[in-house]
Parts: sequence; C-alpha cells; structure tokens
Amino acid sequence: MMSEFMQQLAALRDDNNVAALCEAIPYARLMGVEVSTGDDGELLFQLPFYPRNVGNTALPALHGGLIGGFLENAALLHLIWHRESLEAPKIVDFSLDYLRSGRPQTLFARCEITKQGKRVAHVLIEAWQEDRRKPVAVARAHFLLTQ
Repeated sequence: MMSEFMQQLAALRDDNNVAALCEAIPYARLMGVEVSTGDDGELLFQLPFYPRNVGNTALPALHGGLIGGFLENAALLHLIWHRESLEAPKIVDFSLDYLRSGRPQTLFARCEITKQGKRVAHVLIEAWQEDRRKPVAVARAHFLLTQ
C-alpha cells in the first residue's frame, strides 16, 4: 500500500510540478534546495548560498556535510521523479568519490541513474558551482527498491 507521502509525490510528478518536489521533503526544504528542469529536460538541483551554510568561516567555504546532504537528497529526489514505482526507495549506501571546498555561492547538481533493476538502483551525482567541468563533488548513491 502506498503511503500518503508517496501519493503526494506521485501527484506532483503527474502534474509535472518539479518545483514543489523539494518543498515536500523537510530536509531539502530546510537546506533551501531548489529544483527545475534544465534546457535538456533533465532535473537541475540548486543549493542557493546562505551564510548559515558556511562551515569554514576562515576561507569561507560551504559545510562539507551540507554538500553531502544536498547530493544525497538530489539522488533521492531524482530517483523518485524518474521511477515508475510508487514505493519510496531506501538509501543503503552513499559515497563521495570527490569533494573539494565549495565557495560561498550557489551549488548545482545533476544526477544520472546508472543502474536500475527490480531491487536495486545506483545514482551518480555531480555538483559544481560556476563551471560544470570543474566539479565540487562527485558521489554515488545506492538504493534498495521495494515492489
């Protein structure tokens, strides 16, 4: 049986209301995550800069945990948006392949589902600031899918 939460997300997906997707996830809403559809039709996640997101005031640099949380949420939202199932995926592993200091400015992310079977999905996440060819972080998330 589908949860009320997943029914809400399914309705947003059916209405193609990608902007309301982040509002439905409390942690994404707390971070200030925004999502839109890029020129190519793919989801583009944004984490606008807020002074509260600075972890190292000497540089200043975005908090590394915030970057990780942003990437994990982007992967989850991307998978929910693109899955046909109405059951919530469960994250079982998240790993950062690459992480450097994020400057005090907007952080962008794109996701790609690299594998999706009946029980498991793998998502690659790339984050950048001014230039996509210069990533701030690259991560992988692995999800358990329920039927």
